[in-house]
Amino acid sequence: MEEKEWRKEQERLDYVSEKLKARIAELEPLVSELHNQASDIRRRFWEDVTVNTSSEEEFEETFYAIKQQAALLSERERGHKLLKQQWKSLNRLLPSPYFGRIDFVEDGQTAIEQIYIGVSSFVDEDELSFLIYDWRTPIASLYYDHSLGAAYYDTPIGRITGTMELKRQYQIHNGQLRNMFDASVTIGDELLQQALAKGADSQMKSIVSTIQKEQNAIIRDDHSRLLIVQGAAGSGKTSAALQRVAYLLYKNRDTLKADQIVLFSPNPIFNSYVSTVLPELGEENMQQTTLQEFLEYWLGSSLSLEDPFDQIEYVLTAQSTANYEARLQGIKYKASEAFLQALQNYAQWLEREGMLFKGITFRDRELISGEQIRTQFYSYDSSLRVSNRIELLQRWLMQELKQLERKECNASWVEEEINYLDNEQYAEVFSKLHKEREVLDLAEHYAIGSEIIFNKRREDEGDFNFAEREEELLKQMIVKSSFKPLRQGVKKLAFIDIHALYTQLFDDTAAYREKTGESELPELWPEICQQTKQKLDRHELYYEDATPYLYLKELIEGVRTNKEIRHVFVDEGQDYSPFQYEYLKKLFPRARMTVLGDFGQAIYMQSTNLQHANSPLLRLYGEAETSLIRLTRSYRSTREIVEFTKMLLTDASDIVPFDRSGAKPLLVKLAGEEQREQRMLSDIAALQADGFESIAIITKTAAESRAAYEALQQQGSEAVQLITKETATFQKGVMVIPVYLAKGVEFDAVLIYEASAQAYNHENERKLLYTACTRAMHQLLLYSTGEWSPLLQGIHPDLYELTS
Repeated sequence: MEEKEWRKEQERLDYVSEKLKARIAELEPLVSELHNQASDIRRRFWEDVTVNTSSEEEFEETFYAIKQQAALLSERERGHKLLKQQWKSLNRLLPSPYFGRIDFVEDGQTAIEQIYIGVSSFVDEDELSFLIYDWRTPIASLYYDHSLGAAYYDTPIGRITGTMELKRQYQIHNGQLRNMFDASVTIGDELLQQALAKGADSQMKSIVSTIQKEQNAIIRDDHSRLLIVQGAAGSGKTSAALQRVAYLLYKNRDTLKADQIVLFSPNPIFNSYVSTVLPELGEENMQQTTLQEFLEYWLGSSLSLEDPFDQIEYVLTAQSTANYEARLQGIKYKASEAFLQALQNYAQWLEREGMLFKGITFRDRELISGEQIRTQFYSYDSSLRVSNRIELLQRWLMQELKQLERKECNASWVEEEINYLDNEQYAEVFSKLHKEREVLDLAEHYAIGSEIIFNKRREDEGDFNFAEREEELLKQMIVKSSFKPLRQGVKKLAFIDIHALYTQLFDDTAAYREKTGESELPELWPEICQQTKQKLDRHELYYEDATPYLYLKELIEGVRTNKEIRHVFVDEGQDYSPFQYEYLKKLFPRARMTVLGDFGQAIYMQSTNLQHANSPLLRLYGEAETSLIRLTRSYRSTREIVEFTKMLLTDASDIVPFDRSGAKPLLVKLAGEEQREQRMLSDIAALQADGFESIAIITKTAAESRAAYEALQQQGSEAVQLITKETATFQKGVMVIPVYLAKGVEFDAVLIYEASAQAYNHENERKLLYTACTRAMHQLLLYSTGEWSPLLQGIHPDLYELTS
């Protein structure tokens, strides 16, 4: 870049920086003042309000005084929040105000508009012009989507066409211009190379300065009801999705809030890993959860749920146990669309027969039997759906309880309970009696009392009998309190025996076919039924049963939809079953769904193909409302690592490495386990000496992780961390982690603890090994104490280094 041009850009940067500093200095006292005002109003809230309820007029005056004071407080707090957001935004801009520039001439105009792009907008209030445009503005899409020449961008009022004369990228640090590049086609490789060459961090960072065209299509998709992103490992799909959240919050800032977006993460560690991206862009974090946490919440405490990590541990380690093949068939079938249809048919069968209810018991007595409830249920119009009849049944039960409550007041146990009441309960009844007496006296005085009231007084021989009425009220109070759990149970539909209804599906093969209309069943269906019932008898639930169980519950009780959620993001979407997608769609009927995944990393048995023409996902919302974007370029790993890892897959010819060079993967053959640990520690020390701060020793299972961790500690390594499914966060350093917990995360260097035939010998473990190897950004090392895995033997020797 010519020195003159460089100086001109630095002068412009200095000008913007000074404007930013001036605006920050201007805002600081205003932010502080509004904060003090709000604090003062909150502290003196009741001092400035006189509470007087002695008359209707005084009460009304008090009400409006409180309302006025609350409105004043709300206005000050809102003003403080807005100014503080502006102040924070400007402080974020100050070290590096912008990262890109485009020069654009709109068709029909002659003036060149210089557009500088940063993480948020900044307006020169003196000249009423944009000094910086937020990367999410429509005009900023030119920077990501177009090369020099004819270009356009879409706005709410239509498409703007013109010519892009310049595309420039900057590296700015602490207000100083460090580098700048002119790019003719895409975001220049220079900046991307430097960004990717950095070490892995314990938390994901924003990528707004290096967003690629295909990622920008994901971020700015405004039309799809379902957006599927099938991306190769390291293609930036998760990063693009988080920038998409920021874009949606920016574009729909008047109608969309962060708590109306939910992200389903693969594990708790991942939640921590991505938690800083949105705050870095000035947005609040959306809701984050895992499907396991979600399922456990809705199942409640009545059933103990297996988690997906225990399920995959079983699949990987229990090959020699009894009924192993039956369990695998059960996992596949219960995740399928066939089982989904079977449950829908089962719900229709229950409309005619087979409903099961729990009786309502009280003090070891059955007040309403399960058979009575069943008879009442089937007395309703047979054309009504199960959920509608349940609603009618709920009302009937509440009426029945009300009548039973009145009768229960005469039970002997109630009189005994009166003797154990405390003074507060007596005082409550005494107060109520006085109010009743006042009402009677007032009605008699004005001669406007009802006939019932005067009849009551005549029954009491002209006098209000306090003793009898007190006993009557005390009995009512005792019984009402005792019946409260029964009423709450009816409100929560606890009288429906969902556990038994799900269990009876697995009674026998003939009954299952009759109830569901299912003709094709897994070969080992009787064994599957036995396993499932044994688990349910212990009040436990396999992971593959959780979604079907809840789905059946919703079919019977009615769907508890969440209409507030507007966007659902599913990361590692290939690990979700068609059944689970259908369930999420039912729960969030107003939400658009963004699914991110890589079928090459489908390590769970219930995986869904994201990109195939017959993918169940394409049927979820219909092809007209579904968009599929494929990301084939891998940015995370060096070219050498990508070329090596893509050979692990049978259909990865379309994966394209980003041109960043590094060392070839190293395959290390060792004589025994002790020699392996010693060599690993030596290699780790060398990696740390080279500046790598994030190093993962990836194992196949949790048991292998524990064994590796203990073996390395015995060799004198005290700095190694063990990552388990209970780990919520991790820091930089050396860690031992099972592959399924490393999904979605990246490391400077990855060491595959055991890559022998003993560890990875089956075809269904191919994607597991691929997932483990693709976590590496800069260095990949594989160790073996025996023959190499057959999954590695097909890789060309030119793609790796071999040593011993």
